[in-house]
Parts: sequence; C-alpha cells; structure tokens
Amino acid sequence: MCHCTWLCVLLATPCHSRTWTDTTGRKVEAEYAGMQGDSVLLKLAPDKTVPYPLTRLCAEDQAFIKQQQGGAAVPAGAAAAVVRLPVEKRTWPVDIEVPSRSIEIAPVKENPAERQYVYQSEAFEFTSQAKLAGSVMKEVARTFEATRSLVDALPWGIVCRPPDGRKRFLAALYETRADYVQAGGPQMSGGVYNSGDKIFKIPFESLGLVKRGQTYFKSDFSSDTLVHEITHQMMDEYLGFLPTWVVEGTAEYTELLPYKAGIFRADNHKSALKENVDLHQQQGVSTEMGKASPLEQHMTMNRESWSQISSSSTAMRQLYHDSKLLVYFFCHLDGDKKGTRFMRFMDAVHGEVEELRAFFADPRVKRMEGGRFTYPSDMKLPDMKAETAPFKHLPILLGERSYEKISAEIIEGYKSIGIKIAP
Repeated sequence: MCHCTWLCVLLATPCHSRTWTDTTGRKVEAEYAGMQGDSVLLKLAPDKTVPYPLTRLCAEDQAFIKQQQGGAAVPAGAAAAVVRLPVEKRTWPVDIEVPSRSIEIAPVKENPAERQYVYQSEAFEFTSQAKLAGSVMKEVARTFEATRSLVDALPWGIVCRPPDGRKRFLAALYETRADYVQAGGPQMSGGVYNSGDKIFKIPFESLGLVKRGQTYFKSDFSSDTLVHEITHQMMDEYLGFLPTWVVEGTAEYTELLPYKAGIFRADNHKSALKENVDLHQQQGVSTEMGKASPLEQHMTMNRESWSQISSSSTAMRQLYHDSKLLVYFFCHLDGDKKGTRFMRFMDAVHGEVEELRAFFADPRVKRMEGGRFTYPSDMKLPDMKAETAPFKHLPILLGERSYEKISAEIIEGYKSIGIKIAP
C-alpha cells in the first residue's frame, strides 16, 4: 500500500511502496527512494531511509529499479545520490580547488569556562579550546575541505560521508601539545585520526596557529601530516577492508601532491613523486623496495605485524615509503597506466562497505554499547575479520601475476619515468 505524503506531492514523484526480496529470500516493505552509488535507497519509514546493495536484491527487483532510473528523486533527509562512474569513464583530476562555499564559517557555540568553541564549515565541525577569529578558522578549514574535495575527485571511487548519525566530520583542536597528548594524541605526532571515536585530533601548532598577545593568528606551516590524516578520515568506512599498505599508501599519495592555499595540483604527481623519492634518499630511506619486508609479505601484512616492524623509526619510514610507491605504481604505472586494476579493486572494497552498511541498517540488527551488536542466526554476517577482510580482493590487483613478476614490473615501471627502484 502506498502512503503518499506532502513530500511525494512536492517532488512530483510517485511513491513505490512494495515488497522487496533479497537473494536469500528475505522480504521487507519499503518505498523506492532513488540510488546512492551502487545501492538502492529504501524508505522504511518517514524518517528512515537506508541504502541496500543492488546486487543483493533479486532479479525482479533489479529489473524494477532499472525501469525507475532517471525518474526517481531522493527524499529530503536521505543521503544525496552519488553518481558512480564506470571505471573506464573515470579520469585523474588536474587541479582540485576547494569551493568558496565550503569554507564559510558558522560559529555554533562559545563556552570560555569549558574552553569549548565550536565552528562549522560545509562538511566539518571543529571544536577548539580557544576562540578563533572567523578569518583564522576559515584558513584552518581550507585544508580540511580541500582534502575532502581531493579524495572525492580521485578515481578511487571513495564516497566521503560522515559517520552514521553525524551531519559533519568532527575535528578537535587543542591549544597546547599537553592538551593534545592528554586527549589521546600520540606524543611525537602532529595530528591523528582516531577511528574509534572518529575524531581528527590536532594541536594548534600543527595548524600553524601562533598566539600574539591574546589573539591567535595563522602562519605558514606544512600541511603534510594534516592531509595524510584527513585522508584516513575520509576513507574511514573503507579502512577495515584494506591492507595496511593501501591504508597508509593512499594517505601518503595525497600527502605528496603539491598543495597551496586550497588548491591541489593533482596532475603534478609525477614530478612530486620524484622530489619525494630524492628527499627520502637524502634522509636515508632506501629505494630498494622490500628492504623492510619482501613484496608478498608487505602486501599481505596485517596491522599487528606492521606495528611490530614499525617499532624501529627507520623501518617505519621504509614501510610508509614502500606503500606510497606501491599505490603510485598501481595508480599510474601498472598495466594500461590508467590505474584500472586499482579502481576495480577499490570498487570491490566499496561493495564490502555497502554490504556492511546494509547489514547494520537492517532493523533486525540491534546495536549495543561498546560496539557490540546482536542479529538473528539466519542472517549472514559480513566478513569483518582483520585476518581476511582486508585481503579478500587482492587477486584483482595481482591479476594472476606472481609477486616476482609484479616486482619486475614495478622496477620497469619506475624506470620508464626516470626513477630507479633497486630489486
């Protein structure tokens, strides 16, 4: 039965309340509310619209959706529809400039007694321990919003969306390093994204904020660490389904791209990489890939092993450097040199993300405190195991090649752009 509301009249779009059936035979009554990437939006209630992977619906429902393509609108309150281009139609961006509307700052809260000042840009909410002028906050927001624009524009197919239940990404700005460390920031770090509470934490000094008298001003600073960690924040939903080298390598990739005043020169990746490799050589980081770990071990390494090897600062720098070189290879030097395998790999990971979202959107799944949840025994639990989930789609990247063959192709690929990678 179709319950037409004022929203349907406003959108001039017919309601499609119907029974949907997935590939396991489970059924649910919902209205069709458009598409979001590779998922159909199902309106279960006036205030609840959830995405569900199209591939998990029965053939009849998939045929129904194809008939609706082009005519369905997404109701207010639902996530905006995401146009997901086929891999063959994706291109690498040239210049990425943050839109001016994204960095318009709105003060939300000021509480001097609690050292809490809240500001909002288009996609971020910043909680600061000190009051910041609008112009200063706008400069801080510029790097955050520009990095979001970059990750969104790269052909990896990442959907940059805040965690469920939040309208914006969260960032906490700490006036002193002591405050930052007390809040959980690593002692020697310039900033960190915590996937547990999903908050980016950073001290004022890493944002280039300096105090003169009673006022904070914005000075020049290196945005490298900032861009790296914001990339993690944008890819939060994907991190559990990616090998550690991809998690860190993609963040290293965005970090190396030339950036200034809200503009990423994304097409200068080759010259930026050469400068980066030269700089690392000067710092004693080897261009001998596999020095910290052999290629196969590196590509199949879990986070625990990564952390163990990273106990040495030299080995840690090598791991990050090798990961960056690997991601760059798969993006620009592998196969057709268009990054096709890497895009297909990331699309497969995106499918895992959507499946997990659909699982938790199912009303039969009940969330509890501490990240626990319950679900009926007849429901299939998505693979979230750290031992298997990140490596499930590696065969897409390997392309039936041995690790020895890929190693040889890496050396030849870098040789073709004038970078010597030792075997």
